[in-house]
Amino acid sequence: MLADSHMPDLTDRTWLWLATAFYLAGFVLGALALLRERRQSQAVIYALVLAGFVIQSIGLYERGLAVKGCPLGNTFEIFQFTAWSAISLYLVVGPTFRLSLLGFFTSLMSAVLTSVSLAIPAWDATRRIGAFGGNSWIEFHAALALFSYGVFALLALTAVMYLLQVFSLKKQHLRGLFAFLPSIRDLDHINLRLLLAGVMILTASIAVGSVYWLQDLDKVNVAKVVTTLAVWATYAVALGLRLKTLLVSKRFAWTCILLFAAALLSLKPVNSSRQPLPAMPPASVQR
Repeated sequence: MLADSHMPDLTDRTWLWLATAFYLAGFVLGALALLRERRQSQAVIYALVLAGFVIQSIGLYERGLAVKGCPLGNTFEIFQFTAWSAISLYLVVGPTFRLSLLGFFTSLMSAVLTSVSLAIPAWDATRRIGAFGGNSWIEFHAALALFSYGVFALLALTAVMYLLQVFSLKKQHLRGLFAFLPSIRDLDHINLRLLLAGVMILTASIAVGSVYWLQDLDKVNVAKVVTTLAVWATYAVALGLRLKTLLVSKRFAWTCILLFAAALLSLKPVNSSRQPLPAMPPASVQR
């Protein structure tokens, strides 16, 4: 079904802008604490991120009602869902591992992903109504795949923290930001667990999607499937090399960062591979 040119104003975008403000507030609060070389208020940052998450969830829910399905029909929605996935995982992982700086980095990443997607009207110029044709399995497959990207986003952040810790130990910079970083050992274990979780979730997504693909091969979008499998394969290879200790330390951290950058770039061909739809009037996407 094509997008209706007389759809109501996108109030969901207002919610998503507000969520971005909370994520940015969490980042600014953490940055000020680091500049003053004081320990961040983990509870306050966590509360700001949690508030942003709840508000973003409302915005995505409103968008889901409008598009009659999971909001994954264009680049804007995909970036928003990726940020939401990373935040939801942080809300569980952060307190569990007592990563005081993870909220700071996650707030920054989510603020960037959400604000950039909101600031580029072309990414949200067209909304797809019922993008998955009412097929709950394909919708579940897409949601799982994007959630795995959120896991990989968090992995990229902890990989950055690992590199910062290596730098601080090498240069003997033990003040400011570096004083609050987790140990090399803890970060290495967390990185491995996040990589394993991301690969498992993406594997489950592909398994769910294959059930539908095998039923009607003529409807399979080859470009989308090949791109998804390529992302899965590169992360799976990285996991295998890490388990065999052939990819460790800084090389492993850099690999995680570069793979996430590649995964983000892969979202464009995946989204553009869908059937193009007519653009909505500019006024309906400027809020």
